[in-house]
Amino acid sequence: MSVVNYNQIIEDIASENNFQFNSCSPLTGGDINQVFLLKNGTQDLVLKLNHSEQFPGMFDAEKFGLEKLKSSSTIDVPAVFATGQLCDQSYLLLEYRKPAQAAPDFWEVFGEQLAALHKTSSEAFGLEKDNYIGSLPQYNDKRSTASKFYIEMRLQPQIELAQKKGFRLDVKESFYKNCDLLIPNEAPSLIHGDLWNGNYIINEKGMPCLIDPAVAYAPREMDLGMMKLFGGFHERLFKRYDEVFPLQKGWEDRIALWQLYYLLVHLNIFGAAYRSQVNTIINRYS
Repeated sequence: MSVVNYNQIIEDIASENNFQFNSCSPLTGGDINQVFLLKNGTQDLVLKLNHSEQFPGMFDAEKFGLEKLKSSSTIDVPAVFATGQLCDQSYLLLEYRKPAQAAPDFWEVFGEQLAALHKTSSEAFGLEKDNYIGSLPQYNDKRSTASKFYIEMRLQPQIELAQKKGFRLDVKESFYKNCDLLIPNEAPSLIHGDLWNGNYIINEKGMPCLIDPAVAYAPREMDLGMMKLFGGFHERLFKRYDEVFPLQKGWEDRIALWQLYYLLVHLNIFGAAYRSQVNTIINRYS
């Protein structure tokens, strides 16, 4: 495998996009991307890089997701400046948001803005294009009901992938029947789709700013399930959310059902440590 000359690639991308920078420093980018902060004293940009053949279309999908969130006019997201490919590297250039201290009403505003985002709806569940959840493809074919979308576009692809990887899962027909009965028949909501505590930042105004989306028009409780999976969100957020956009009865009993999708994703990316949690949830709803 050839060694990537990131310095040269960064200079070439900046030149291609008519951006001059004075300094370049690495940022945390997770397991998938190399991320850099390009500063010129006037406009600072984040540059994300990954291998174009390994993750085809990932940054185009991220650009689409960020622009979809921005078009809702409900919550802050960074502006996208460019996507492209140079040699074997795909790239995404976007606005840098310098982290700041949260405003006193940060959690209440976050709850209000997330509720407003979720009120953004569509005629069907799904999206115009597929995208990614972490490093895995996420399929967004249109479906007419929340349960069909969640079962067919979220659970089943991950369950099938896990079984191909050799993980034994206790999936019975009763599980899918119960999913269909339990999932509320609500309108589709525009959701972030991967809303753990690493995918928001506090912007210069002390307000929430969403990053790294995996958007779709989907059951809104999916975002709440992910938010509660790893913690990091104050209960004031959920209280205010429920005041602005009241949740259907029994939503707390369904949280684990939504978390199942994200745990399946973790099982397929990180391995067997998540299998027990996955089977526990499947058995609970079977």
